[in-house]
Amino acid sequence: MTLWTPGGPDLVVEGDNGRVLPTLPDGVFQMIYIDPPFNTGKRQTRQAMTTTRSSGGSRVGFKGQSYETVKGLITGYDDAFDDYWSFLEPRLEEAWRLLKPSGTLYLHLDYRESHYAKVLLDALFGRESFLNEIIWAYDYGARSKSKWPAKHDNILVYVKDPKNYYFDTDEVDREPYMAPGLVTPEKAARGKLPTDVWWHTIVSPTGKEKTGYATQKPEGVVRRMVAASSAPDDWVLDFFAGSGTLGAVASSLGRRFVLVDRNPEAIRVMRGRLVKGDQLLRRPIEFRTASSSVVRWSA
Repeated sequence: MTLWTPGGPDLVVEGDNGRVLPTLPDGVFQMIYIDPPFNTGKRQTRQAMTTTRSSGGSRVGFKGQSYETVKGLITGYDDAFDDYWSFLEPRLEEAWRLLKPSGTLYLHLDYRESHYAKVLLDALFGRESFLNEIIWAYDYGARSKSKWPAKHDNILVYVKDPKNYYFDTDEVDREPYMAPGLVTPEKAARGKLPTDVWWHTIVSPTGKEKTGYATQKPEGVVRRMVAASSAPDDWVLDFFAGSGTLGAVASSLGRRFVLVDRNPEAIRVMRGRLVKGDQLLRRPIEFRTASSSVVRWSA
């Protein structure tokens, strides 16, 4: 029984995606982006921090003013699975079913699991459906002295039909040329299309985009995918939605979205982040819950 159709409002579902995905109809999503747990074996946490002016603060800043740092809510999840691929494989099978014939899947992992995912997706989608491996490179965080520091994520891109998929380079943001003197002034002013290596900073710890949610991904990275692989009014899906970055980007670009996450803290963050964006577009957004045993939807 289908409990959702693409004629309604944007949708956020709190529930186990393994139970929610089978209730969604075939072939309705132009793009699926998922950023599942990376199976690091660690607990991922992030604590919100704010700095306020205080006469008794221990830090001295601009013009001799004293400040104190206030610790906020800790968010996190366990990023460890006894059998990671028995967890992820059925969800990737569902992703193939849910994509439109012209649709694209972006699977965001890191170096620990991406090579296994490539083999699995070759089997599920067909090797000819592999479009790209995107390397998202950044330069922030700890520095190992015993090996080359790992400062990139891997994003595998698969299309459902390699002979008929949607990809619009005109909508993609452009980058400065690394050697602008080697091209014409007109080309230098316009910039170049990105390659499969994307240099983009992480979410700034002090920026307005930051939600405090662990492993939040920057909108600039996700925006490039949405712009290239979907058109206005297309439906996009993220069933490991986390802080709701795909929804925020979709709203800003005029796409429709369905987001799924089982973490109540993720739902709380998304509610605060997304409702304002959809109200600016005068478009409704609906939050629903699905039970963990039998999938039942409630507004």
